[in-house]
Amino acid sequence: MNNRERYKQLCNTHPEIPLFMQYWWMEAACIPNSWDVLFCGNDDKTEAVLVYYIQEKLGIKRVLQPTLTQYNGIWINYPQNISLDKHYDFENRVMENLINQLDAMNLDFYEQKFHYSFTNWQPFYWKQYKQTTHYTYLIENIANRDAVFAMMSHKKRQKKILSSEDNFILDTDMTVSDFYEFCKNTIEEKQHAPILYTFNTLKKIYDASVERNQGMIFTIRDKENNIHCSLFTVWDENSAYNLIIAINPKYKSSGASSCIIWMVMDALKDKTLNYDFEGSMIQGVALKNQSYGAKQIPYSVISKSSCKYNLIKSLSNLLHMRF
Repeated sequence: MNNRERYKQLCNTHPEIPLFMQYWWMEAACIPNSWDVLFCGNDDKTEAVLVYYIQEKLGIKRVLQPTLTQYNGIWINYPQNISLDKHYDFENRVMENLINQLDAMNLDFYEQKFHYSFTNWQPFYWKQYKQTTHYTYLIENIANRDAVFAMMSHKKRQKKILSSEDNFILDTDMTVSDFYEFCKNTIEEKQHAPILYTFNTLKKIYDASVERNQGMIFTIRDKENNIHCSLFTVWDENSAYNLIIAINPKYKSSGASSCIIWMVMDALKDKTLNYDFEGSMIQGVALKNQSYGAKQIPYSVISKSSCKYNLIKSLSNLLHMRF
């Protein structure tokens, strides 16, 4: 049994492992055989894992985030009912074990985004890794519709939702191929840039999530059947994730982007607890997320690079080459 097969068994017995670290997600989001798992513990008791996607190109080995994957990294299987000092001892020991295994891979570059439940990156610091704090935005307890609405203190947004609900129809009829084309066209028209993920990757993730009843494409149309906005969301028992949202530039002021979040939260209130916007460090996106009354949640981006990688990266930047 290889580590991926062992990890599949672990995920089957631990559904609390965050969604983007689950076996099925990594299988869907990654090129075949391009991801793996480091284990701490024995066959009878897994104490911790580090889930990663690895890319090797021109002799350069890099651990990176898979496409459309908000986080992965370390998950720790904490013992129950232990004192705080023993909690820290356990945490430090298993993380040191995993980091030593990671260092033994002789990577040229490492960067992973960690789930916000991972709060102690100090053992990485002791091993000369770097950390940057990013933020996601979380609306908690989406089943309490009145409380969620009350948190939206932005008066204009409240008015948009109230005035838009009667003018829009929410459906789940859009196919994944039509969704991809809609996203591609809106990005090209709005940003004059290519789409950053392939149809094949999107379809694999869509098929895997729908098969497990953990994903759906929602679309907002007006009464003339014009598409204003479409959203692909995935979820587990803890949160729904705002994976991909595309807004038709022709209707960017219609209020549909606010309305679809509001209506999707209502549609998913019996399936999950929270709604995660997946965050952004871009000012405009962050301010928009804040205007929903979403709670700002910090998470760690941890990295390390070799001297060889830094030199090659500097040269590629100097020569304006993509690396």
